[in-house]
Amino acid sequence: METKEFTGVAPKKAIVTPKTIIHQKFGTKACYTVEEVKESDENDCPGLSIPQKRPCVYRCSLQLPELLVVSGIFKKKKDAEQSAAELAIQKLGIRVDTDDPTPEEAWDSIVARINYLFSENFLSSLHPLSGHIGAILQRKGDLCGSLPVSVLAVYDAKLGSLCKYIDPEVESNPFLVMSYIIKATTKLSGFIATAEQHPWIRKQSPYPEDIVDSLLKQDGLQEPIQVAAVRIPSSEEKYVEAVTLHISSKEYYLNIIANELGLEDASNVLISRNLGKASSETRLFFAAPKSYILDPSSKLPNGKDGLRLDGPSNLRASYLSGHDIAGDAILASIGYTWKCRDLFYEDVAVQSYYRMLIGKTPGGIYKLSREALLASELPSRFTTRVNWRGSFPRDILCNFCRQHRLSEPLFSIISPASKEPTESCGSNLKVADLGRDVIGCVNGAPTTSRPMQSDTEMFQCEVKLLSRCENLIIKCFPKDCFKKQNDAIQNASLKLLVWLNNNFNNTIVPFEPLYETADIFGIQIFSENFFREISHYHSIQNCQQLNQSLGINSSCTTPVKGVCLLKIEGPDSGVCPCNGSLSCISYSVSLVVEGENIKKVIEVTNNFEFEVGVGAVISYVEEVVMQMSVGQSAYFTTSIFTSDLIFASASDSVEMQSLLSSKGCCLEYEINLTKVAEPLEERMEQALFNPSLSKQRVEFAVRHIIESHATTLIDFGCGSGSLLEALLKYQTSLEKIVGVDISPKGLTRAAKVLHSKLVTNSDSGVQLTSIKSLILYEGSITKFGSRLQGFDIGTCLEVIEHMDEDEACLFGDVALSYFCPRILIVSTPNYEYNVVLQRSNLAAQEQYEESGEKTLLQSCKFRNHDHKFEWTREQFGKWASGLAAQHNYNVEISGVGGSADIEPGFASQIAVFKREWSLEDGFKDADMDHQYNKIWEWVCNRKNE
Repeated sequence: METKEFTGVAPKKAIVTPKTIIHQKFGTKACYTVEEVKESDENDCPGLSIPQKRPCVYRCSLQLPELLVVSGIFKKKKDAEQSAAELAIQKLGIRVDTDDPTPEEAWDSIVARINYLFSENFLSSLHPLSGHIGAILQRKGDLCGSLPVSVLAVYDAKLGSLCKYIDPEVESNPFLVMSYIIKATTKLSGFIATAEQHPWIRKQSPYPEDIVDSLLKQDGLQEPIQVAAVRIPSSEEKYVEAVTLHISSKEYYLNIIANELGLEDASNVLISRNLGKASSETRLFFAAPKSYILDPSSKLPNGKDGLRLDGPSNLRASYLSGHDIAGDAILASIGYTWKCRDLFYEDVAVQSYYRMLIGKTPGGIYKLSREALLASELPSRFTTRVNWRGSFPRDILCNFCRQHRLSEPLFSIISPASKEPTESCGSNLKVADLGRDVIGCVNGAPTTSRPMQSDTEMFQCEVKLLSRCENLIIKCFPKDCFKKQNDAIQNASLKLLVWLNNNFNNTIVPFEPLYETADIFGIQIFSENFFREISHYHSIQNCQQLNQSLGINSSCTTPVKGVCLLKIEGPDSGVCPCNGSLSCISYSVSLVVEGENIKKVIEVTNNFEFEVGVGAVISYVEEVVMQMSVGQSAYFTTSIFTSDLIFASASDSVEMQSLLSSKGCCLEYEINLTKVAEPLEERMEQALFNPSLSKQRVEFAVRHIIESHATTLIDFGCGSGSLLEALLKYQTSLEKIVGVDISPKGLTRAAKVLHSKLVTNSDSGVQLTSIKSLILYEGSITKFGSRLQGFDIGTCLEVIEHMDEDEACLFGDVALSYFCPRILIVSTPNYEYNVVLQRSNLAAQEQYEESGEKTLLQSCKFRNHDHKFEWTREQFGKWASGLAAQHNYNVEISGVGGSADIEPGFASQIAVFKREWSLEDGFKDADMDHQYNKIWEWVCNRKNE
């Protein structure tokens, strides 16, 4: 396939914060003092009678030798400090240079930088290169003082940054820096010497003897050391193997690595960027192409410039580094650092290599975060932060971008109602040509203030992945809407991660099917950028040959696909997992060779929690757990699908290689189910209903409001006002709305949300409803109060089950005998439907119809831990009909979610009580008139500021 020439843009300068500028100019003379500011008790919700605790806010004073500045008020201390620094910069008239250097200026800076790096002054600084120069000064013969160009290119970041202004391609191919260094040395011919046949440079005149002696005395390496490293053969038929680097006190460690690779000396060794964390010294060391050694000024090597690599390509090493590598490579953690002049080193095991390998994929990053490589899987759905375990999707996506050297992902929050982005986050704030305006950022950039989020306002998130040169690679915009902005971000991140993970797991799939799956996930692919920026590697160790020779008993039949010899032990406790529940297991995984009585434990995990039904564990593990109850143990074997995960889990790679080469090799799992936490009611309902049951209940109530032409409404047990807020979006005849609840916290939340909604509508000049008055009362709905009498319609949605049964019956009596609404709508869960909800599949509904319903109901629990009772259809019907007959009301039983004609009926059962008689004779007298506490009131003709 023809490869087009790369075109990019020059990299942006790193963002310099105001505090950094002040520190560069004043150092320790700049003194920041942050103080907490107590704001006035003025309420952000006018009319709310409950006092509110204000959030902590801060102000910063910055004392400089020349002046004192004081910031404004901010929610975060760091924002106050940055504001104070910015004010100081403005008052002092400090000019901030934001212009990028021209290519000519960059060339001059490179020459000046090389000149400084070989100066006597530089040797006294604490810098990785000063450690290398000290080591090469101990070399014997002609190589004394000769520094490999690759070392200079890798260990001085400023040279790399300057080269990017000359050629943006340096960002994707860092070895080009070496070419520019060689060219720059031609301008230092009287100071720097180079070799025609070897890519090294050195200072022409020797360093003073006293400086060299001082460096030798500072060398802390007195005794020979042994450093564990890993050899990655270019042939994929060979296993990755452990090697030991033997380094004496007088040897340059790169020479030892060169010998291990069969090279003449260190100048023939190329060094990759650091792998893993930014602070890591783990790198790949490999042979430079001979064409480069003969002509160091030639462009090096991402396979894009026509330079042929020597020998077969090393796919595994290339995948880790992101650049084409030929021949064997050494993975080692060794080098000089910023912290100390002594040689730093850490052992690198074969296990570390495999963990780095799987850590390049989204699923691998998640597995590593859970430390459960042979059990966990990247979940397919994000439900709630509370139930998520391991790294969150957003963090995984950011990690993935760093692993593949992409820019930080860009997130844009969109509210479907307004179709405008309301928030964006990501370290990359440049959004030119990206299609949406960014008006805020979560990661420290300015944000716009927003009114309190509505309980019914929904959010979507768009994610964009860009290269370091800001080329758009992937855009993901799922259609799912969420009440919380963070949930929208996590969901969009997970959608993209799942698609990427499928792509990594199926790299042999043609690109056309990837386009089809991308559409399903709401993903748009920019294919040229995608294949250039995101590298793949399909491990040869995929065990296809192993699986063909496993010799597992194929006659074994179990109900779980891929599992053999399943055995579940222990008494049935009756506490079983269901979709949405949190299950906790302890497990061990062993590598077993059948017929040879060999068993090697490779992974053990205690207290491993996961949410059932979202794909958070390997499918066969979840299917086995679903057959267990708390206290039981399960044992089974399964075939080996990939050896990469086994090597990443096992500490002894040599033993694993031997066992994996045996016939009849398989994995044996032992699982103990220790705990099951029941799912929340809302999540169980979401698994089956779209739109949600709560929305269906609101729509049911709205239909009756419109049909009845009601002008007044009272919501018994209004909670945080979700129904009342939803009513503001519908065109109804309602003029007065009242909400009653016993919870001050819920009423406060309701007042703030309703106030925000009403003010927003008023400011926009949009009159969505005819409502003239809105009042919230605190008090029990089982006590009579004259303020609650005579409303056209009353609602009580999913409230009575939170009361004791006798209180629920009392509410019915009080509502119909004293409050006397013309229509009363009462909804409550149908206990019989829990069979379907708690198993979350249609098969459960069929099982309910075919088997004895009483047997199934005995194993069901209430939908919420706060429910005091849940009625069957018979119990609810008996309560509603008896109440209606007692108070001369008509009643109709209906519901939402499900169907009355299909067992087990509606998920939410609803009784609609209607009063046909008039109130001409007045209301029934009560023994006591309860004085409800007015929490908040809004009146249309009063300015609510």
